[in-house]
Amino acid sequence: MKTIFFVLKVSILVFLFLGNGFFVFSQNEVQKDTSYTIFSTYKKLIKKYPFIQIVSKESQSNLVEERAIVYKNIDLRSLALDAFYVKSNQVNPAVILVHGGGWKSGDKSMMEQLAVAIASKGYSCFAIEYRLSPEAQYPAGVFDIKSAIQFVKRNAVKFNVDTTRVAVLGCSSGGQMAALVGTTNGNKKFEEGNSVPKTFTTIQAVIDIDGILAFKHPESAEGEMAGLWLGGTYQEKSENWNNASALHHAGKNSPPVLFINSSFDRFHAGRDDMIAILNKNNIYSEVKTISDSPHSFWLFEPWFDQTVAYVTQFLDIIFKKTQ
Repeated sequence: MKTIFFVLKVSILVFLFLGNGFFVFSQNEVQKDTSYTIFSTYKKLIKKYPFIQIVSKESQSNLVEERAIVYKNIDLRSLALDAFYVKSNQVNPAVILVHGGGWKSGDKSMMEQLAVAIASKGYSCFAIEYRLSPEAQYPAGVFDIKSAIQFVKRNAVKFNVDTTRVAVLGCSSGGQMAALVGTTNGNKKFEEGNSVPKTFTTIQAVIDIDGILAFKHPESAEGEMAGLWLGGTYQEKSENWNNASALHHAGKNSPPVLFINSSFDRFHAGRDDMIAILNKNNIYSEVKTISDSPHSFWLFEPWFDQTVAYVTQFLDIIFKKTQ
């Protein structure tokens, strides 16, 4: 009877986790939210956009693909990245790719097709895992991204990376984090420990794909998901809401930024104010708006190829590659 009761109890727990879009990552005992995937997003969008297609997975014959490379250990927890690069004697600019998911969901695999497409144009690309709000709140995920940058730079020879040409690309909440990483170049408050050389986390370009620049702003509509990551509501944690906003750090040390946006204004809250600051400091920026597109457009055709073209054209300008 006890055995039957135990089996029923386990079954109920499994049902509760799966029913709410969660599972337990047994190796590291990390609770993860699986509600944001390419397929779940497709199901939401297909009624309004019946012509969309999930980008097919393609490998490029000129690329080396290495997955699940551990770049950071936190106690018993390991964080990994997937690398896509051309194996040659030539060093290339690096692109760190940060997935979206409202700071609480998503996975590095969602960035694989972007990474492959960009890498095939002559870049070393790295789709990274980072800690999400069910596991660790702000600023843990920001620390993780900067740790990934350090790892890539320390292993530059292996990955054919030019450490003076590094970009961070993020989508949605990942875009918000990419912008924050870029605007906090050299800011020790956003480093884990004080022993990291400044050059090891400094980046030279940001690609923000539909990520906000300010959590509290007239254009912003952030609420519960932001609060889960930032540790509370704006009234409870206003300092976090402000400090996590790239707009509040933009200045003379900010790198060039490409903003690629959907047709929804709320996903670029604070962008125009940030551009004004960049212009004041003579820092290059571009805005590309994909009209009549949904949020998460980068995951689907007909917008994927356009996104890749905007990204690589911008990177070619910033890193002075021949076209």
